[in-house]
Amino acid sequence: MKTAVHRHLLVFALLCVACTGLVLAGCGDNGEDPSPAPDYAKKLAGAPAPLASLYAQGNELLSGGLDAFNERIADLNGYPAVVNVWASWCGPCRAEFPVFQKTAASMGKKVGFLGVNAQDNDDAAKTFLSTHKVPYPSYTDPDADIAHDLGATHGYPATAFFDAQGKLTYTKSGPFENQAELEEAIRQYAINGNTG
Repeated sequence: MKTAVHRHLLVFALLCVACTGLVLAGCGDNGEDPSPAPDYAKKLAGAPAPLASLYAQGNELLSGGLDAFNERIADLNGYPAVVNVWASWCGPCRAEFPVFQKTAASMGKKVGFLGVNAQDNDDAAKTFLSTHKVPYPSYTDPDADIAHDLGATHGYPATAFFDAQGKLTYTKSGPFENQAELEEAIRQYAINGNTG
């Protein structure tokens, strides 16, 4: 009788330990890459003037709405652009940020990168950016006017691609899972100007 009770207690204790381990395993970083941002100054040194002026405002939140955003796209003077539509409260956006950090560092001398912080609180966005630095600015878009103009109407994140003439060629809904996937989309929709 004592052996059966001890066996049940042992099984119960092991189940408790296993459940605790599973719960703690789920309490991590929400899928975010804890690695530091690349050395953008080194990686983007020598970028052409239109791109260098963009990266001079790296990690900033800019106001001005749709007009300012469209003017910035026009100012890229013959360079394609990639626009990441994100929000600090969006889990998939947060998980995707390291993909944009790495890709901007590797392709930022050929392609302009911009962000659109949609339907977010500026303080929350700034707090997020303080630990997830990017070499490009993000335009604030509290009412999602820019996001809707880009066709980002099915949730966030979304990524818009502009060709070298400033024409929107494609908007992808959902996150990019890795750098290779984003780089291929940039080549297809921004650099080559294919429409989606």
